[in-house]
Amino acid sequence: MGSSDESKPSLLPEPSSPTQPLLPSSSDLYQPISYTHSPRPIRDLPALLLFLLLSLSTFALGFLALARRNPDSTRVSRFVYDPSLSSCVLASKLATANLISSSSALLKGLISTLVLTFLFAAPISLLLLWLLKNYAKQVVYAAIPFFILTPAFLNIYWFVACTVGDECRHAFPLAYRILVLVFVFLLIGVILWIIVANWHRVELTIHIVRVAAAALAENLALLVVLPVLGIGLLVYFAPIVVFLVFSTWNGEVVPKARKGGEYYSCVWRQDGWVPAYFALAIITMIWSAATMVEAQVYVISGTVAQWYFEKEGSKPSKSLRSSLRNAFGPSFGTVCFSGMVMGAIRFVRAVVDSAKHEDGVQGFVNLILKCCSTFLLSAIDFVNKFTVNFAAITGEGYCSSARMTYELLRRNLLSAVFVETVSTRVLFGVIFVISALYAIVVCAILKAVSALGVETYFVAALAWLLLMVVLGYFVHVLDNVIDTVYVCYAIDRDKGDVSKQEVHEVYVQLPVSRNHGSTLNNRSPLTV
Repeated sequence: MGSSDESKPSLLPEPSSPTQPLLPSSSDLYQPISYTHSPRPIRDLPALLLFLLLSLSTFALGFLALARRNPDSTRVSRFVYDPSLSSCVLASKLATANLISSSSALLKGLISTLVLTFLFAAPISLLLLWLLKNYAKQVVYAAIPFFILTPAFLNIYWFVACTVGDECRHAFPLAYRILVLVFVFLLIGVILWIIVANWHRVELTIHIVRVAAAALAENLALLVVLPVLGIGLLVYFAPIVVFLVFSTWNGEVVPKARKGGEYYSCVWRQDGWVPAYFALAIITMIWSAATMVEAQVYVISGTVAQWYFEKEGSKPSKSLRSSLRNAFGPSFGTVCFSGMVMGAIRFVRAVVDSAKHEDGVQGFVNLILKCCSTFLLSAIDFVNKFTVNFAAITGEGYCSSARMTYELLRRNLLSAVFVETVSTRVLFGVIFVISALYAIVVCAILKAVSALGVETYFVAALAWLLLMVVLGYFVHVLDNVIDTVYVCYAIDRDKGDVSKQEVHEVYVQLPVSRNHGSTLNNRSPLTV
């Protein structure tokens, strides 16, 4: 017989071999995640059918409202009550005259300035993208001082200009001017404190922005296709707005009775279904707008993910086309589902915010309900953070993508809510500085070549706002690229692979989530 030691299992681990890992990798426990090419299965069909039902109902009832419109709604004042008929009748036609006003210098200056600003916005965006790709560090460090200097200069300039100007000085007393001046400087102090508190993260922010700009530069067609999708949404909204206008024409002119029972005037009474149609159309428009936003995120994610997982030195063919086909094809139900969630969040949040501003004493129960609603909305935002990005990569449904994204980030010790929020704030600071400098130049040119007075500041402010909106859209695209690259990096990390070396060198510096134990990830972080 053998010894008893031979019959007992050894308590010491055997030496691991290169082909036999000591601990199981995530690929042994979880299904590997990678980009799923076409054809993809149809996902979230109920959400798609519900969205189509609402849209078709809105258009069908809109055409009905258009066919049943009553032109009397625009000439109620010309109706009088006829006692013999016990109804309202149309009186004699009244002559009307239209006053056509000539174009003023303000209108000409405003139109020309906004048109030129809109034309300049595209090359400015491309120039900013090139600078962020090649000189991100110089751009960020050069712009940071202007985060303080630009609002400080505008604050002082406004105070001096208002003090010198007679109209502004009399309309705005000195005490109020000083109060506004001090308040703005306090806000500038808060901005300065935020910059100082996050200074240690600026270098990481620069690297993240540079990587995202390089990814966007490799998929430059996104900057053309995404605005076209926005224009398509406006084309979709145009008939709905027309239907809403003509739905108010559905009704009739009826006599209005006094308290004594005698009729004395004629009023317009809408049909009872008109308010319900308004609610239906507004819900459809909100859902459609949110769906288009999520569709744009889907297209960005699908296109950038194909570039990310492509072999080094090669570019994917027709990546944008396939992302568009998936977004408005088999995954459109997922996009509609996400749009429904985000639209509901925005609506509920707006209701909660409006309730906070209502006058009256707030009870304890009301306060608890508001806290619960805020927590619930934050939890949904938490779950929805990278859901569409993941769905665009894998083709999964909404609920499955939300669950798998959370598990992916959890087992790789990555945060589900934090990528690098400083990058977004820095980018918005950069475009604020660029827009403010542009507005100052516009103001100086208008003062030199036009006869506008105080209106010059109004035109310059609108030019600043328009450029901010366009560049803000550019930042929105870049921000979604950052999120997509983050999810792709998490997939790489989960598989132990490195698809883009330069991305891993940056994203590996992101802080590790401490909310999950190390047992969820048995291998050490990738080192590159």
